[in-house]
Amino acid sequence: MKIIIPMAGRGSRLRPHTLTIPKPLLPVSGKPIVQRIVEDLAEALDEPVEEVAFVIGDFGAEAEAQLQEIAAKVGAKCSIYTQDIPHGPGHAILCAKPSLSGNCIVAFADTLFKANFSFDPKEDGIIWCQKVEDPSSFGVVKTDENNVITEFVEKSPTFVSDLAIVGLYYVRDGERLRDTLQHMVDNDIRDKGEFQITTALELLKNNGVKFRSAQIEEWLDCGNKDNVVATNRRMLQLKQDKEKLVADSVTLDNAVIIPPCFIGENTVIRNSVVGPHVSLGHNSTVEQSVISDAVIQNDTVVRHANLSHSMLGNKVDYEGNKSEISIGDYSEYK
Repeated sequence: MKIIIPMAGRGSRLRPHTLTIPKPLLPVSGKPIVQRIVEDLAEALDEPVEEVAFVIGDFGAEAEAQLQEIAAKVGAKCSIYTQDIPHGPGHAILCAKPSLSGNCIVAFADTLFKANFSFDPKEDGIIWCQKVEDPSSFGVVKTDENNVITEFVEKSPTFVSDLAIVGLYYVRDGERLRDTLQHMVDNDIRDKGEFQITTALELLKNNGVKFRSAQIEEWLDCGNKDNVVATNRRMLQLKQDKEKLVADSVTLDNAVIIPPCFIGENTVIRNSVVGPHVSLGHNSTVEQSVISDAVIQNDTVVRHANLSHSMLGNKVDYEGNKSEISIGDYSEYK
């Protein structure tokens, strides 16, 4: 099995946090979003992951090294491809052309999922979906009584279906998907100005490929600050009995941690209450503060604060009394 992860987007809605770090590498409950996607899929699949192919923008050597480590942790080969110009999700997948062969899962690095990922790899394809109240901003599918997909539609202003595609796909024949995407690019077949994955899937369906829809249990968005904080909260709840979330090297001095929380290595908490639902990165310090429902990254200092529903980046020096704030890397607030 191969996992293809398109992740070249700019993450504009998450600025200032994505000015210095690609969105898929932002931490949720102590691990980068994309690492959680890879590990959760690898754990759920019935066969080993042979390769993880990342499609990125100009992320730099440090980010690429992180991606190499993420693939290595699941015992997979790492391939990294670059999408220089954003021409849509279908084009992003095609950027991983050399890796599109055999059984492939395509997972966009915008969301985390709670789902039963077990399936028969002999099926032609699986498209994971969820019902939504307003489907106008999503690609959707129509299905028959057996959950076989009869139509793929990209972001229709008129109602077609409330079964939204969540950005997770399985195809048994990666070469056939590759060739269909190449055909679209060669013939400039676009929808809403871009090369869409839904167009490729519709073309494959019309040529005899049978896709089945599968429901996910939860769809955890990471598109903006509020959603990242909410997803961090939910992931801490889901992982508290499965992962070691508080490092042994944490120093507590007249301090209380209210679980579930992720507390990183060599973190110091003095005269403070941290939790519930806080991710506090490595080598950070919290003093004279009360923090809940927050994501705070590495090497950050927080003093005399009462924070909730907040995000602080790496190497932030924060001292203040705001109840909710969002600060990017290398910032000082006093």
